This record gives sequence, C-alpha cells and structure tokens, in this order.
Amino acid sequence: MTNATQIKFGYPQTLIKEYDHWCVLLRPQQPTLASLVLVCKDDAAAFSQIPADAFSELKLVTTKIESSLAAFRPFEKINYLMLMMVDRDVHFHVIPRYGSTQMFEGCEFIDKGWPAAPHLSAAINLEDGLMSALLSAMKKIWL
Repeated sequence: MTNATQIKFGYPQTLIKEYDHWCVLLRPQQPTLASLVLVCKDDAAAFSQIPADAFSELKLVTTKIESSLAAFRPFEKINYLMLMMVDRDVHFHVIPRYGSTQMFEGCEFIDKGWPAAPHLSAAINLEDGLMSALLSAMKKIWL
C-alpha cells in the first residue's frame, strides 16, 4: 500500500529501490547531490510503531544506501534526518555530505551547510531531464 509520504516525494516516478517495508526514493529537492528519502511503507506515525521486520530490514536497506551512494560518488559523511514535522509517515531524509562542490550533468551541487547541519532550504529542485539522469545513474549503481 502506498502512503502519503511516498506520494509527496514522487513515488513511483522517483523510486530507486523497493523493499518489503521500505522504499528508497530520489529526493526531488537536492540539498546535496544524490539526496534520498527512505520511507517506511507500513502504517506507522512513530518510529516505535514500525513492525519488528521493518527494523530488521532497515539494516539491509541502510547498508545498500551507503554502499550504493559511495559507488556513485564518495561522500565524506552521511546524515539520516528523521524530521517528520509535516509528513506523518515514518521516513528519513538521507543526505550525503561533501566538503567540495559536486558536478552532475553540468549542474553544480554545493553542500551549503558543510561541515555543520545540512541546509535543506538551499536545495536544488530537479527538473525533468536532470531528475531522469540522476535517477537512472542511481538505479545503475544500486548494489
């Protein structure tokens, strides 16, 4: 079953990989290159409400996220932000962090919060062509 948070972040068009309890989406607004949203598919409005199987699967999913992002573009740090201020479903904003400017398809991505907290409001809104190229690149390297 699809939840409102998945839809808000562009599911199924932004889907990189789907698991039993989680889906990994390309974040349409990119505070840093290859930012993702990790959404729990179960009906849970608090982290403590997700099923035990979802907790177990989270280990696999986060390992895949980190190895795949590192294969795409080595990051210096990675932030998992569980803000849930607006969207009720359990989800994380996954923000790879870079100390230097990253280029992709002629677009410059600057981590404006480096080395402190990421600046989500300084995100680049991906247009259709750039979104398609980045989504394709991420799917190709997903380990």
